[in-house]
Amino acid sequence: MLDDDAALRAHGYQPELARRMGGFGNFAISFSVICILAGGMTLFGYGLNTGGPAVMLWGWVGIGFMTLILGMCLAEVTSAYPTSGGLYYMAHRLGGPSWAWATGWLNLLGLLGAIAGIDYGCALFIGAFASLQWGLEPTPETIMLIFAGTLLLHGTLNTFGVRLVNVLNSISVWWQLFGVALIVGMLTLAPGERQSPEFVFTHFNNGTGFDSPLYVAALGCLLAAYTFCGYDASSHLSEETKQAQTAAPRGIIRAIAWSWVAGFVLLAGLLFAIEDYAGTLGTSTGVPPAQIFIDVLGTGVAKGLLLVVIVAQLFCGNAETAAASRMVYAFSRDGALPFSATWRRVSSRTRTPIAAVWLSVGVALVLALPSLYSPTAYAAVT
Repeated sequence: MLDDDAALRAHGYQPELARRMGGFGNFAISFSVICILAGGMTLFGYGLNTGGPAVMLWGWVGIGFMTLILGMCLAEVTSAYPTSGGLYYMAHRLGGPSWAWATGWLNLLGLLGAIAGIDYGCALFIGAFASLQWGLEPTPETIMLIFAGTLLLHGTLNTFGVRLVNVLNSISVWWQLFGVALIVGMLTLAPGERQSPEFVFTHFNNGTGFDSPLYVAALGCLLAAYTFCGYDASSHLSEETKQAQTAAPRGIIRAIAWSWVAGFVLLAGLLFAIEDYAGTLGTSTGVPPAQIFIDVLGTGVAKGLLLVVIVAQLFCGNAETAAASRMVYAFSRDGALPFSATWRRVSSRTRTPIAAVWLSVGVALVLALPSLYSPTAYAAVT
């Protein structure tokens, strides 16, 4: 048995956060942040436009493999430096203060941008559901209100402490696996024609306006690259994980591997089920997977499956808020942020960095505000 607090003190930090997360919980937070039902679904239409099925599936295979290699490297270093700072503290120990500063700011902005991307994507799916259920038009203003409410929910849940976050993440794992099985199973068993394997594995579509197929394919691979991010959450939550020197590295690798397999099944299932390519891309719901559900299963069942996806995305945004807030806390602990003394405060009751939580969701709200004026702003943020 490893003495977690002694290991943390050896790195120069006093234990402040509640260490209440086990090995499964640490895996669950990275799996929840990757969340194939968030990234894979919200950028599904983007993938159809930038390379189409061939790039979406083979890009997933290639990016997933390279991510697994990268995750193994990160896991190795996490086992040596299990702190909430994650990447920037590793960079400090391995490369010095300048590398730490650059790594820390890039990691922090990425985490805050991911909250905006995940929760705004969730708001788009909630808008699509509201359109089907109540005829509500998903205008930019409506989506922004839903987005703000989602951020408020995630900020509130994260103020109750890591124990609740841990429970929600554990539920999230099974919800995602169940959701993928349900969606793919229903689309496969439903009557009607399906796309051929040739279409799913070789069809290339370029709706970008760029002439270079290689550049378009690179853009299309962003679907997988965006989804396969955030597995450093296991590192950022390591100060709240028992036996962190072994549990956090295993959490990183297992989250990537399980997401790689389940994501391929999900994307393949959706691509085989497409009935009208142009109609799916131009859907009035604003969410191409919702149009696939409607075409194959009807509006009633489509609404049910949308709810499954929305709940998974809510789990994802909550986990990402937890990871980003720990990065804010750790960065402030070393005095790297303006007003660091405020953001590093830890609640004596829940032993959670509450101020860092609210800063994280506040910045995410600001990042997404341009979406009110530009339909491409969400793509830019993600």
